[in-house]
Amino acid sequence: MHAKTPPAPRRAHGHAHGHMWLIGVAGMAAGLLLMVYVPSMTAISQSLLLLAGFHVVGGLVLLASLYVVGLRDFLRHLTGADRRAARATRLNFGWGPGWMNGLAIAALASAAAAVAANVAFPPAWPAAAARWMASVVFMAGNTIMRGAGRVDHVVLPMVDLLSGEEDLVLDAGCGAGRTTIALGRALRSGRVVGLDRFDANYIADGGRALLDRNLEIAGLADRVTVEVGDVTSMPFDDGRFDAAVSAHVYDHLGGRESAALAETLRVLKPGGRFLMIVWVPGWAMFAVANVFSLFLTGKADWRKKARAAGFETLDEGMFNNAWFILLAKSKAM
Repeated sequence: MHAKTPPAPRRAHGHAHGHMWLIGVAGMAAGLLLMVYVPSMTAISQSLLLLAGFHVVGGLVLLASLYVVGLRDFLRHLTGADRRAARATRLNFGWGPGWMNGLAIAALASAAAAVAANVAFPPAWPAAAARWMASVVFMAGNTIMRGAGRVDHVVLPMVDLLSGEEDLVLDAGCGAGRTTIALGRALRSGRVVGLDRFDANYIADGGRALLDRNLEIAGLADRVTVEVGDVTSMPFDDGRFDAAVSAHVYDHLGGRESAALAETLRVLKPGGRFLMIVWVPGWAMFAVANVFSLFLTGKADWRKKARAAGFETLDEGMFNNAWFILLAKSKAM
């Protein structure tokens, strides 16, 4: 039995939401285009309704983009202490307004562009139709993203994961604690160990402070131990955990999935089970990530990777627009 020395974690990015400024800049450019350039087009300016409409739509896109990149914090500063106190008692998993509303901004801009193309260049109707379809896809993706951020989605699929009420369970890649809290709801007297590098660039300080805050609000602070480390080189003894779970982590490892699966197998007790939740190609992910969803690892490849690591598959299915697979370590290992 041995404990592996974890690699030094990368420093968390200082920016609260990483690349949100890119979404904001793109949205501001689209908003200005709709407010300034499109209304100057002859076919648009001849209609008072269209002229005013594009100014309104452009203004909405511009304001929404400003909200994404910083206006939100300024408005929060102006709110009263009572509202700030109310927010302090809510779970917060760190997804900023860009992640929650960026696709809605894109849908609005795309729909407005479709109208402009239809009016100004009627022969180019196929391009306008494509923009209309894109706006529908963007809005569907935004609905999925907003659902993922809701507190009532802090749940796990009902599978045969635990062996007893006092299990020690690993949350591999715990982030700001969504899965950790879901586990805490299922475990009556067991304990959870949350592992993460806390370097995600879309959550303030990688989620470490939010994790502590969320655990306090959920009443789980005394039942959760937090460790800093990498899922591909875990700082735990062999066979330490009765079970493990991970949501939306192993599909973000960029080619290191097999190493993470092997490490998970190592730290599980013989007969221990691992519930892995990942995004896979499909209509829901196409709505969220568009063509990038086509590069996600598919179900068949995940099964092969799990089998190669030494797991056997017990169950699988869809859950909150993602795919889950329940794996087990042989009792003979």
